[in-house]
This record gives sequence, structure tokens and C-alpha cells, in this order.
Amino acid sequence: MIEQRDTGHEDLLEFRMSGAVTDEDYKTVLVPAIDKAIEQSDRIRVLIVLESDLKDFTLGAMMDDARTGLKHWRGFDRVAVVTGSAGMRRTIKAFWVFMPCPVKVFAPDEVDEARRWLVESLGAIHQTDLGGGVLHLQLRGQLDGAVYAEEAGDLDAFIRRNDRFRLLLDIREFDGWQGLGAIGDHLRLVRDHAGLVDRAAIVGDAGWQRMAAEVGKRVLKGEVQYFPAEQMDAAKAWLAES
Repeated sequence: MIEQRDTGHEDLLEFRMSGAVTDEDYKTVLVPAIDKAIEQSDRIRVLIVLESDLKDFTLGAMMDDARTGLKHWRGFDRVAVVTGSAGMRRTIKAFWVFMPCPVKVFAPDEVDEARRWLVESLGAIHQTDLGGGVLHLQLRGQLDGAVYAEEAGDLDAFIRRNDRFRLLLDIREFDGWQGLGAIGDHLRLVRDHAGLVDRAAIVGDAGWQRMAAEVGKRVLKGEVQYFPAEQMDAAKAWLAES
């Protein structure tokens, strides 16, 4: 069965699944609650406490689960799953890369930690106008789609003041993206503004960040150069060159 717990927030849902879980449980409890929440809040965060194992889900319940995910593909902002089942953990991890939002699995004794994760800030983008048409863009933590939406307006305002600009992309504290949705938002942001960048300096300190810089060289239209973390001043100097 599926039980819903009142969280006191329209955009934060919590469900407990125990025993046999059927398509009727989805149709009478989970689906109506998600439909109503997304209608009111557009994007929602969901905690699912799983006391059932994979074998406890009927075929109809699995089909309803898939339909719900597809119907609200862009409506989920973050999903936390609490389970002690190794099989459920493997199944969830196998599919979460295809989700458009961050998904994280917690152990049964980590319910409070899961609740905190749903409401905390995962990452941030900081924009600083360095003057002379140079924008310092700093990526921190693990970014989700909402962060890009919040920063798009400030980026557009900077671009209106500077028809073309130079970019200092600081990824020293960047830990990657949370879900396909965030990667898609990142690619759209790059695509929309790539042609306006005359020169870009990418500063990082990890091997995968150097690889990301190589990808950036192919996407950005202007000159692109990678600098190790300790060469931030050199990156700024290179951007200032005429």
C-alpha cells in the first residue's frame, strides 16, 4: 500500500510504500497527489520511503510508475528514495541517470538526512562583472536545473550591457550536474550565448574538468584556454590582453 505523509508544503511530497503495492494504490493515492502538487507548484520534490521490495510491486503498479514519470517528466525538481533493499537500490541507480532531476538513495536510518537533502541548496552559480566586458562565472557544488533558471536573467542583463564579452569560467569547486535536466539546461545556456564570447578562460583543478574544458573549446566560438587552479591570476591577465 501507499500512504502519504503531510509535510506542510505543497511542493514537498512524502510517501511510504509497504507490503504489496498495486496499480490501485497508484491511482488512488500517489498519482492524484502528484497531479495536484504540480498543478499548484509547477515543480515538486518527493520523498519515497520504500519498505516494499521489487517483488512486492505488481505489473500494473510498475506501468503506472512509468506513466507517472513520463507524464510529469519536467515536473520533478528532486527525488529522494529511502530503502533497505539491495535490489531496489540497484534498480533505482540503473535508471536515475535518465531522470531529468536529481535522484538520491538513502538507507532506512537516513530518513531525516533525506528530508534535509530535499530542501537544502545543492549548488550555486555566482556571476561577477569584472569590468571591461569580462564576466566571472563561478560554478559551485552540484547544479540542478533550478539554478540555471535563477541565473539566466542576470546573465542576459550582463549581455545587454556588453554585446560581446570575455568569460572567466571558474569550475574549481564544481562537482557536476544533478540529473539530465540540469545538463540540458547547461547546454541550452551555452548554446544561446556561445557566439557572443570572444575569449574564455576555464580554471579548474581536476582531470575531468580539463576534459570539460576541451569540450568547451569545441562549443564556444572564441578563443578558449584552460588554466590549472593555481593560475587564476594568469587566467585573468590573459583575458585582459588586447
